[in-house]
Amino acid sequence: MISVVIPLYNENVLVNRLLEEVFFNLKSLSDSFEVVCVDDGSTDSTLLKLLEFKKNNKQLKVVSLSRNFGLQAALTAGLEYANGEYVIMMDGDFQDPPEMIPDLYNKVVETNVDIVTAVRESRNERFSKKLYINIFHKIFSSITEEKQISNAGNFCIMKRNAHQAILKFAERNRYLPGIRSFIGFKQDIILFERPERLGGIAKMSRKKLFALAADAIYSFSKWPIKVCLYLGIIGIFVFLGAIIYTVASKFLGFAPTGWSSTFLAISFFGSVQLTFLGIIGEYIYRIFKEVQNRPIYFVKEFYD
Repeated sequence: MISVVIPLYNENVLVNRLLEEVFFNLKSLSDSFEVVCVDDGSTDSTLLKLLEFKKNNKQLKVVSLSRNFGLQAALTAGLEYANGEYVIMMDGDFQDPPEMIPDLYNKVVETNVDIVTAVRESRNERFSKKLYINIFHKIFSSITEEKQISNAGNFCIMKRNAHQAILKFAERNRYLPGIRSFIGFKQDIILFERPERLGGIAKMSRKKLFALAADAIYSFSKWPIKVCLYLGIIGIFVFLGAIIYTVASKFLGFAPTGWSSTFLAISFFGSVQLTFLGIIGEYIYRIFKEVQNRPIYFVKEFYD
């Protein structure tokens, strides 16, 4: 059986057309499939349209969350309710094209790998968003210990062994593409051109994109704390150089006058210390969130 997991938040403009195309492409592959839609606390008619569509399509499961928990939490909820031997994750904004579902399935069957990830060869989006995302992927790929797939989002297909491995992760601040790379297994890619939204408003604002990038970097890289170490070492050498220069200038009779050197030294070390405190504070906050051990999401109702 094939399972497709789709998180939705205020997508009443697109939801009917999306489901029609997903079902059409799944029926071309097999009669044994299910679509797990997660309503992430929508405030529009998304849930009503899902339930209306379900009346004539029994393969649709609807997971209604108690409020908006975010994309990664909604995807996790969908993965918990998916029962297929093959599980597809995709976004609900048509930027993960439903017509690629047969391509993903055929690729994972033909290559006999465990995961096939859809990689964005190009993106039909505004320049600023493409710039932020490309910079993030380049930085994330270069600083993480595990090998990452560049320009990859949530869109992928997994066999059951990889699906079950992902479900073992209990962390609160999660980045599923990073987890997908972390678990290993045999992986392959398929290239596609990421289209524009067909309608509605994009839910991933600039603030949410930066927050997701921070979750990814702090979860899968030790570079933030290593930056503190490197800045500290640089500060020590600068301080030693300043001492040598000050002592030499005293003996040679050209000691600096005024407050400029003192001001610069205080400013430098003050900024380094504040940077350290900010990064360490971010780690402490994330440790605190993990220690709280709060549930990632709450299900208000499950329609099977």
